[in-house]
Amino acid sequence: MQLAALFDQGISMLIIPAIDLKDGACVRLRQGRMEDSTVFSDDPVAMAAKWVDGGCRRLHLVDLNGAFEGQPVNGDVVTAIARRYPNLPIQIGGGIRSLETIEHYVKAGVSYVIIGTKAVKEPEFVAEACRAFPGKVIVGLDAKDGFVATDGWAEVSSVQVIDLAKRFEADGVSAIVYTDIAKDGMMQGCNIPFTAARRLRGSR
Repeated sequence: MQLAALFDQGISMLIIPAIDLKDGACVRLRQGRMEDSTVFSDDPVAMAAKWVDGGCRRLHLVDLNGAFEGQPVNGDVVTAIARRYPNLPIQIGGGIRSLETIEHYVKAGVSYVIIGTKAVKEPEFVAEACRAFPGKVIVGLDAKDGFVATDGWAEVSSVQVIDLAKRFEADGVSAIVYTDIAKDGMMQGCNIPFTAARRLRGSR
């Protein structure tokens, strides 16, 4: 199914620019491999400014180091961007595995936090986070061949992505961010048929 076909069905789309952070720089990984990265800028705040000047209505940030280490590593950069653009909705993922981390980001001005690995390993945490921070929680489901991956994509589980998506929708998450690992960083576009099939089956 092509993108135009989705629009014909009345499915709208918000394009959200993404900045992946590694060691304080803006990078692109190939299929999630930290050792295979390309640095695009060593000034993430300036990169965010380019997206804002280009008219972006929302910004997606990923703390890649945090995803692997299980706690925020590039938090200062995220905070700097959020404070520079207080009226821009910002979402951050990577290393968010406690309510304390969520609270820290919310107080820093971040609009949404994305829970990934913690959501897969401890699904009940998502419901707890949604109760504590209503309207602020997004779940990130990263999958390879339909199965959810965790720990910075280093591990692939036996859990089907569609099953978790339905559970978290019921828990009250604001959105679900889905990533097809095989396509990530390959500059080959999206896996539209696979993603559309899951969208039409009921997930967000």
